[in-house]
Amino acid sequence: MGAAQLARMLNSQQDRPNGPGSKRPPAYRALADGVRLLVLEGRVPVAARLPAERELALSLSVSRTTVAAAYEALRTEGFLESRRGAGSWTAVPAGKPLPSRGLEPLPPEALGSMIDLGCAALPAPEPWLTRAVQGALEELPPYAHTHGDYPAGLPALRSMLAERYTARGIPTMPEQIMVTTGAMGAMDAICHLFAGRGERIAVESPSYANILQLMREAGARLVPVAMAEGLAGWDMDRWRQVLRDAAPRLAYVVADFHNPTGALADEDRRRGLVDAARAAGTVLVTDETMSELHLDPEVEMPRPVCAFDPAGSTVITVGSASKAFWAGMRIGWVRAAPEVIRSLVAARAYADLGTPVLEQLAVNWLMSTGGWEQAVGIRREQARENRDALVAAVRRELPDWEFSEPRGGLTLWARTGGLSGSRLAEMGERVGIRVPSGPRFGVDGAFEGYVRLPFTVGGAVADEAALRLAAAARLVRNGGAGGNETPRTFVA
Repeated sequence: MGAAQLARMLNSQQDRPNGPGSKRPPAYRALADGVRLLVLEGRVPVAARLPAERELALSLSVSRTTVAAAYEALRTEGFLESRRGAGSWTAVPAGKPLPSRGLEPLPPEALGSMIDLGCAALPAPEPWLTRAVQGALEELPPYAHTHGDYPAGLPALRSMLAERYTARGIPTMPEQIMVTTGAMGAMDAICHLFAGRGERIAVESPSYANILQLMREAGARLVPVAMAEGLAGWDMDRWRQVLRDAAPRLAYVVADFHNPTGALADEDRRRGLVDAARAAGTVLVTDETMSELHLDPEVEMPRPVCAFDPAGSTVITVGSASKAFWAGMRIGWVRAAPEVIRSLVAARAYADLGTPVLEQLAVNWLMSTGGWEQAVGIRREQARENRDALVAAVRRELPDWEFSEPRGGLTLWARTGGLSGSRLAEMGERVGIRVPSGPRFGVDGAFEGYVRLPFTVGGAVADEAALRLAAAARLVRNGGAGGNETPRTFVA
């Protein structure tokens, strides 16, 4: 971890003190707390070597004594280990679980007293999951007599997905489709094919936390492009400048109900993104996983981004059943030019070989029987009700928080009234609510003053979630004092 990078991440926290009227802690304590939060959130990996005291002091414009005192406090608390001649590296205290660097859901057994707003996923839209699995089992016997490996995906599902794109006005052949293990599997394959270690990837800022981490793990150099405030979305002047000046190998965008802001790109911006990427020689990856989750009847969906790339030379589209149907259905897909699909399939031999046959058959059954549309209708109704309940509860309990109500998707992006999102996440764990802080969705500590709230709870649970967020906010303002209450068990 370089001194300049760590300083940027720490300064983003210090720019936003604990809240109006709060007391600022001593400099060494603030520094130690900042590093501890970065480790607990997984934004600084465990066992990462920290800069030397002198280097970090210069980058932070503080005294070396301040850094030395902060490091000593971290060693005492178990978050730092040091050895003479070898430097200092991050750690976690004995008995404490290792932090995750993504937004994985809590295990079901941990949900008794904890409201989980970390994962933007809803329960399955029954009875359609059960019907799809039963339909898949009926169609399974012929496939059971084969080896079961289909690196490009089952031919029937590839044809079905191609037909669905064609029906949307995008002529597509099965040869332009590869079925993957979720959208994450699709993005992993694309990154490994196009963006080797050290390659630049332009990303929206903020963007989807798990994809950003996947790109970091692949060794990519992320180039953030700032989103406009609210739901205005994509600033085309910024995008043209970044693509022209940085010449990234890839660009990743979520044009359909952006995660986390909920913004929806109009057709002019979609056309502009494609034109700018083509001019820069950049491959534009567009994530359509939220595209079917338009929650308000009056929303008119623009044409897909790939509609503005008729030659198929610039845009790669990623889709998934995980958001529109169920996260447990790990089926994703890539739509691209046939030669790109062939390269992705060839590279798959060294990864996961293929996607589970039974799940592919289940998705194909849904799409071929009309069950998909009915299941997605249930999903929209769930998400709409949850959104309305959560918005009302947050506005009531946290009136100083600012956000724009999205017309679709699964997430609300909230400015926290001057509070640190990282500290809100930490205090939230103490009062029984898990919420991801804004910096997880940015690069190098950006968005400290935000949190992401998914539409995964509704009714009385949404009310309780807002009450717990308000309690966490009070703890942040009070520097953590008064948080000894045990969260009551709450059954959703």
